[in-house]
Amino acid sequence: MQLIDIGANLTHDSFDHDRDAVLQRARDAGVAKMIVTGASREHSPKALALARAHPGELFATAGVHPHHATEYTEECDAEMRALHAHPEVVAVGECGLDYFRDFSPRPAQRKAFERQLQIAADTGKPLFLHQRDAHADFMAMMKDFDGRLGPAVVHCFTGSREELFDYLDQDWHIGITGWLCDERRGLHLRELVKSIPANRLMIETDAPYLLPRTVKPQPSHRRNEPMYLAHIVEELARDRGESVAVTAAATSATATAFFRLPA
Repeated sequence: MQLIDIGANLTHDSFDHDRDAVLQRARDAGVAKMIVTGASREHSPKALALARAHPGELFATAGVHPHHATEYTEECDAEMRALHAHPEVVAVGECGLDYFRDFSPRPAQRKAFERQLQIAADTGKPLFLHQRDAHADFMAMMKDFDGRLGPAVVHCFTGSREELFDYLDQDWHIGITGWLCDERRGLHLRELVKSIPANRLMIETDAPYLLPRTVKPQPSHRRNEPMYLAHIVEELARDRGESVAVTAAATSATATAFFRLPA
């Protein structure tokens, strides 16, 4: 299998002591390419640096997560635009709305999201999106940019059937994480993933978060990493009634086309 992890927070400080070993374990587990998530002013440049250090294997996104929306100033906007001038930066985000945590005031979240939607409209780059408990406002803001945006993926989808079909009706892509492997929280997803067309479906670890509960034995540190992507593919294939090889090939082909990665 040649897998593509479309969302790994490899700039996270939990990887600082063994990042090279993490990358090697991913390669050994069949993960051929990884998109390093940039989600703040601090970590987006780090994501680019990591991608430039591993050409053809690592790629980056650049954006500001809603948790960090208060840092989205004019200077920040200029920094993001400068990052997007680099070919290694393949998507705008992680950006969106999060009304579950509300770590940033909602008006600040909406402003930061709007500015990043404008970057996507200006550059034509795909969007790497976050939405939690903010579906109505999220859809309304995306609609304001109707016809001006390129492809979009709603990353780490854990939502309802209604939300899923709202996204699919817009021809957006869906990112599935190890949430699917959680027998407590992920049950509803097991039915929903059958409805996602193969050319709209991608996989991600969201490492170091969301360690799949199907990993046995569970590592004591609880840190997720890209080598565990295979556990997500196996669960996804089972739920979709496909072979693992079919699911792996389809999600990799979709990710390659979406992010315009080299073959």
